[in-house]
Amino acid sequence: MRRPSSRIALSAGAVALLALASACGDDDDDATEASAVATAAPAATDAPAATDAGAPTTAAATTAGGSGAPAAGDATVATTESDLGSILVDGEGMTLYLFLPDGQGPSTCTGDCLTAWPALAGPATAGEGVDEALLGTAARPEDGSDQVTYNGWPLYHYGGDAAAGDINGQGLGDSWFAVDPSGNAVAG
Repeated sequence: MRRPSSRIALSAGAVALLALASACGDDDDDATEASAVATAAPAATDAPAATDAGAPTTAAATTAGGSGAPAAGDATVATTESDLGSILVDGEGMTLYLFLPDGQGPSTCTGDCLTAWPALAGPATAGEGVDEALLGTAARPEDGSDQVTYNGWPLYHYGGDAAAGDINGQGLGDSWFAVDPSGNAVAG
């Protein structure tokens, strides 16, 4: 017995799959460009970008909706020893950074800046070596979501840090620095 409606459904599904496959093929150049922007962005972050470019580049820097906005959730901020001395890290051991233009005030890293430097979403709990009195949150300028702060500085991950203990963002653009347990930028 013939079922024309099944053939139509299969044909429509095949057309949709073909359209999706061809659209994904065109994104190769865009993905390469987005990756190049995310890689190049840290060197050129003296002034934060004002547009939104997409998701961050590391699993530790997960965002909500791929918009670069911080994902909601409870974070842990702790300390670890590094080549820079004692620094702040998240619960997975990923280095946390401050952005000098923030000036212990609201975040000025938005849009494309968040692609390379995802905000640490709050609220947060104090882990080992962290002064709980210095830990707080501030509202993100895009959507009002909570970003973890330490000594008033909004905290960020760096998309170029692939593993716990990486400090690849240190000193980039003369604006991004790991944070010491007293809540100050780490020199060096």
